[in-house]
Amino acid sequence: MWATNAKIVGIVLGTLALYTLIANKIPQVQSEVPQALTLGANVTPEQLVAAGQKVYTGIGGCTTCHGLGERAPNLLTDEKGQGPIGARCGKREPEKTCKQYLYESLDNPTAYVVSGYQPIMPVMTKQLSPEQVWSVIAFLESQGGTVDVTGDDIAKSKPAAGAPTPGASPGFAGGSTDPKAIIQAAGCLACHKLDGQGQVIAPDLTHVGSRRNAESIRKKILDPASSVTKGYEKLAGIMPKTFGTMMSAAQLEALVQYLAAHK
Repeated sequence: MWATNAKIVGIVLGTLALYTLIANKIPQVQSEVPQALTLGANVTPEQLVAAGQKVYTGIGGCTTCHGLGERAPNLLTDEKGQGPIGARCGKREPEKTCKQYLYESLDNPTAYVVSGYQPIMPVMTKQLSPEQVWSVIAFLESQGGTVDVTGDDIAKSKPAAGAPTPGASPGFAGGSTDPKAIIQAAGCLACHKLDGQGQVIAPDLTHVGSRRNAESIRKKILDPASSVTKGYEKLAGIMPKTFGTMMSAAQLEALVQYLAAHK
């Protein structure tokens, strides 16, 4: 009796050990969850610049367009002898300081479009918090200029009590489940081409449904690093990882089904 029970226990433990070993061999997919950025009233320029650099190269997705210098100006290097963005931002619009111009570019990007480029930039103040917006501005000012962003700028930009904040809204395009409105608001056409519109930097989505099923499209949106389309390996990591936090579940599903139908 004891011998039989011992054999059973041994088999169970051996099976569990085997499954544990197999599970540990399977690559784990982790989605990057953006951390909230909290900056106090006495935040220093150095702290703002450091935080802004992380937003610029991370959750902001700025390098998707500005890093290449083809779809949008490269902000961190010289442009036509004018220096990096911190040196030239105060010369863009008459009677606007560098700080005012940069904020306008994030809040109302079509108000002033640099010659030679298309108005493809989304409204970033709807996607980023005031702390994130102003830290990015400080980072850009530091590129050849003087940082004059303060905690007071952040405080003045915060919504009144009870007003929706970026990230707490119903999603892109005011919560609309119209796929075309979502695509436009999310700035997808800044990289992708779809039905004859947009850019061809990233894979053309016109027939994406013939290459990916709905599950694959959904996973790609939520975790861009989960797979890379052949021929676009050099662009791996450029697609923002935050679309899953910017869309409602209904919007995500509407977009997935819309793209899956493009065969």
